[in-house]
Amino acid sequence: MKKSTKNFVLASLLSAGGAVLLTAAYRKSQRDAIRFLEDIDMRNSEKIDQMESVDAGIDPAERGLTQLDSAMRAEWQANGFPQTHMEMEELAEKTDAEQNTNYAPTL
Repeated sequence: MKKSTKNFVLASLLSAGGAVLLTAAYRKSQRDAIRFLEDIDMRNSEKIDQMESVDAGIDPAERGLTQLDSAMRAEWQANGFPQTHMEMEELAEKTDAEQNTNYAPTL
């Protein structure tokens, strides 16, 4: 084989190997990369989950909800989840009363 042919084959093998290594490194970096911007994703913000809803003064249904809860309210309504602590307590009492077979209401 000519020397130029050997050099061409060697250069091709080195280029292919380098491309494989770069592709593997890129895929690993993409797999480990964070898929959202932490500073604007409210699901990861404890501050948003503690602040009162912006519409609490306007909409009575928003009272008692945090800003995160307010953002999720439409989904909760569609799925029938309780929206306030008061509703959760009422539901828990109702569930306890239904599950307790010895429950006798006071007359």
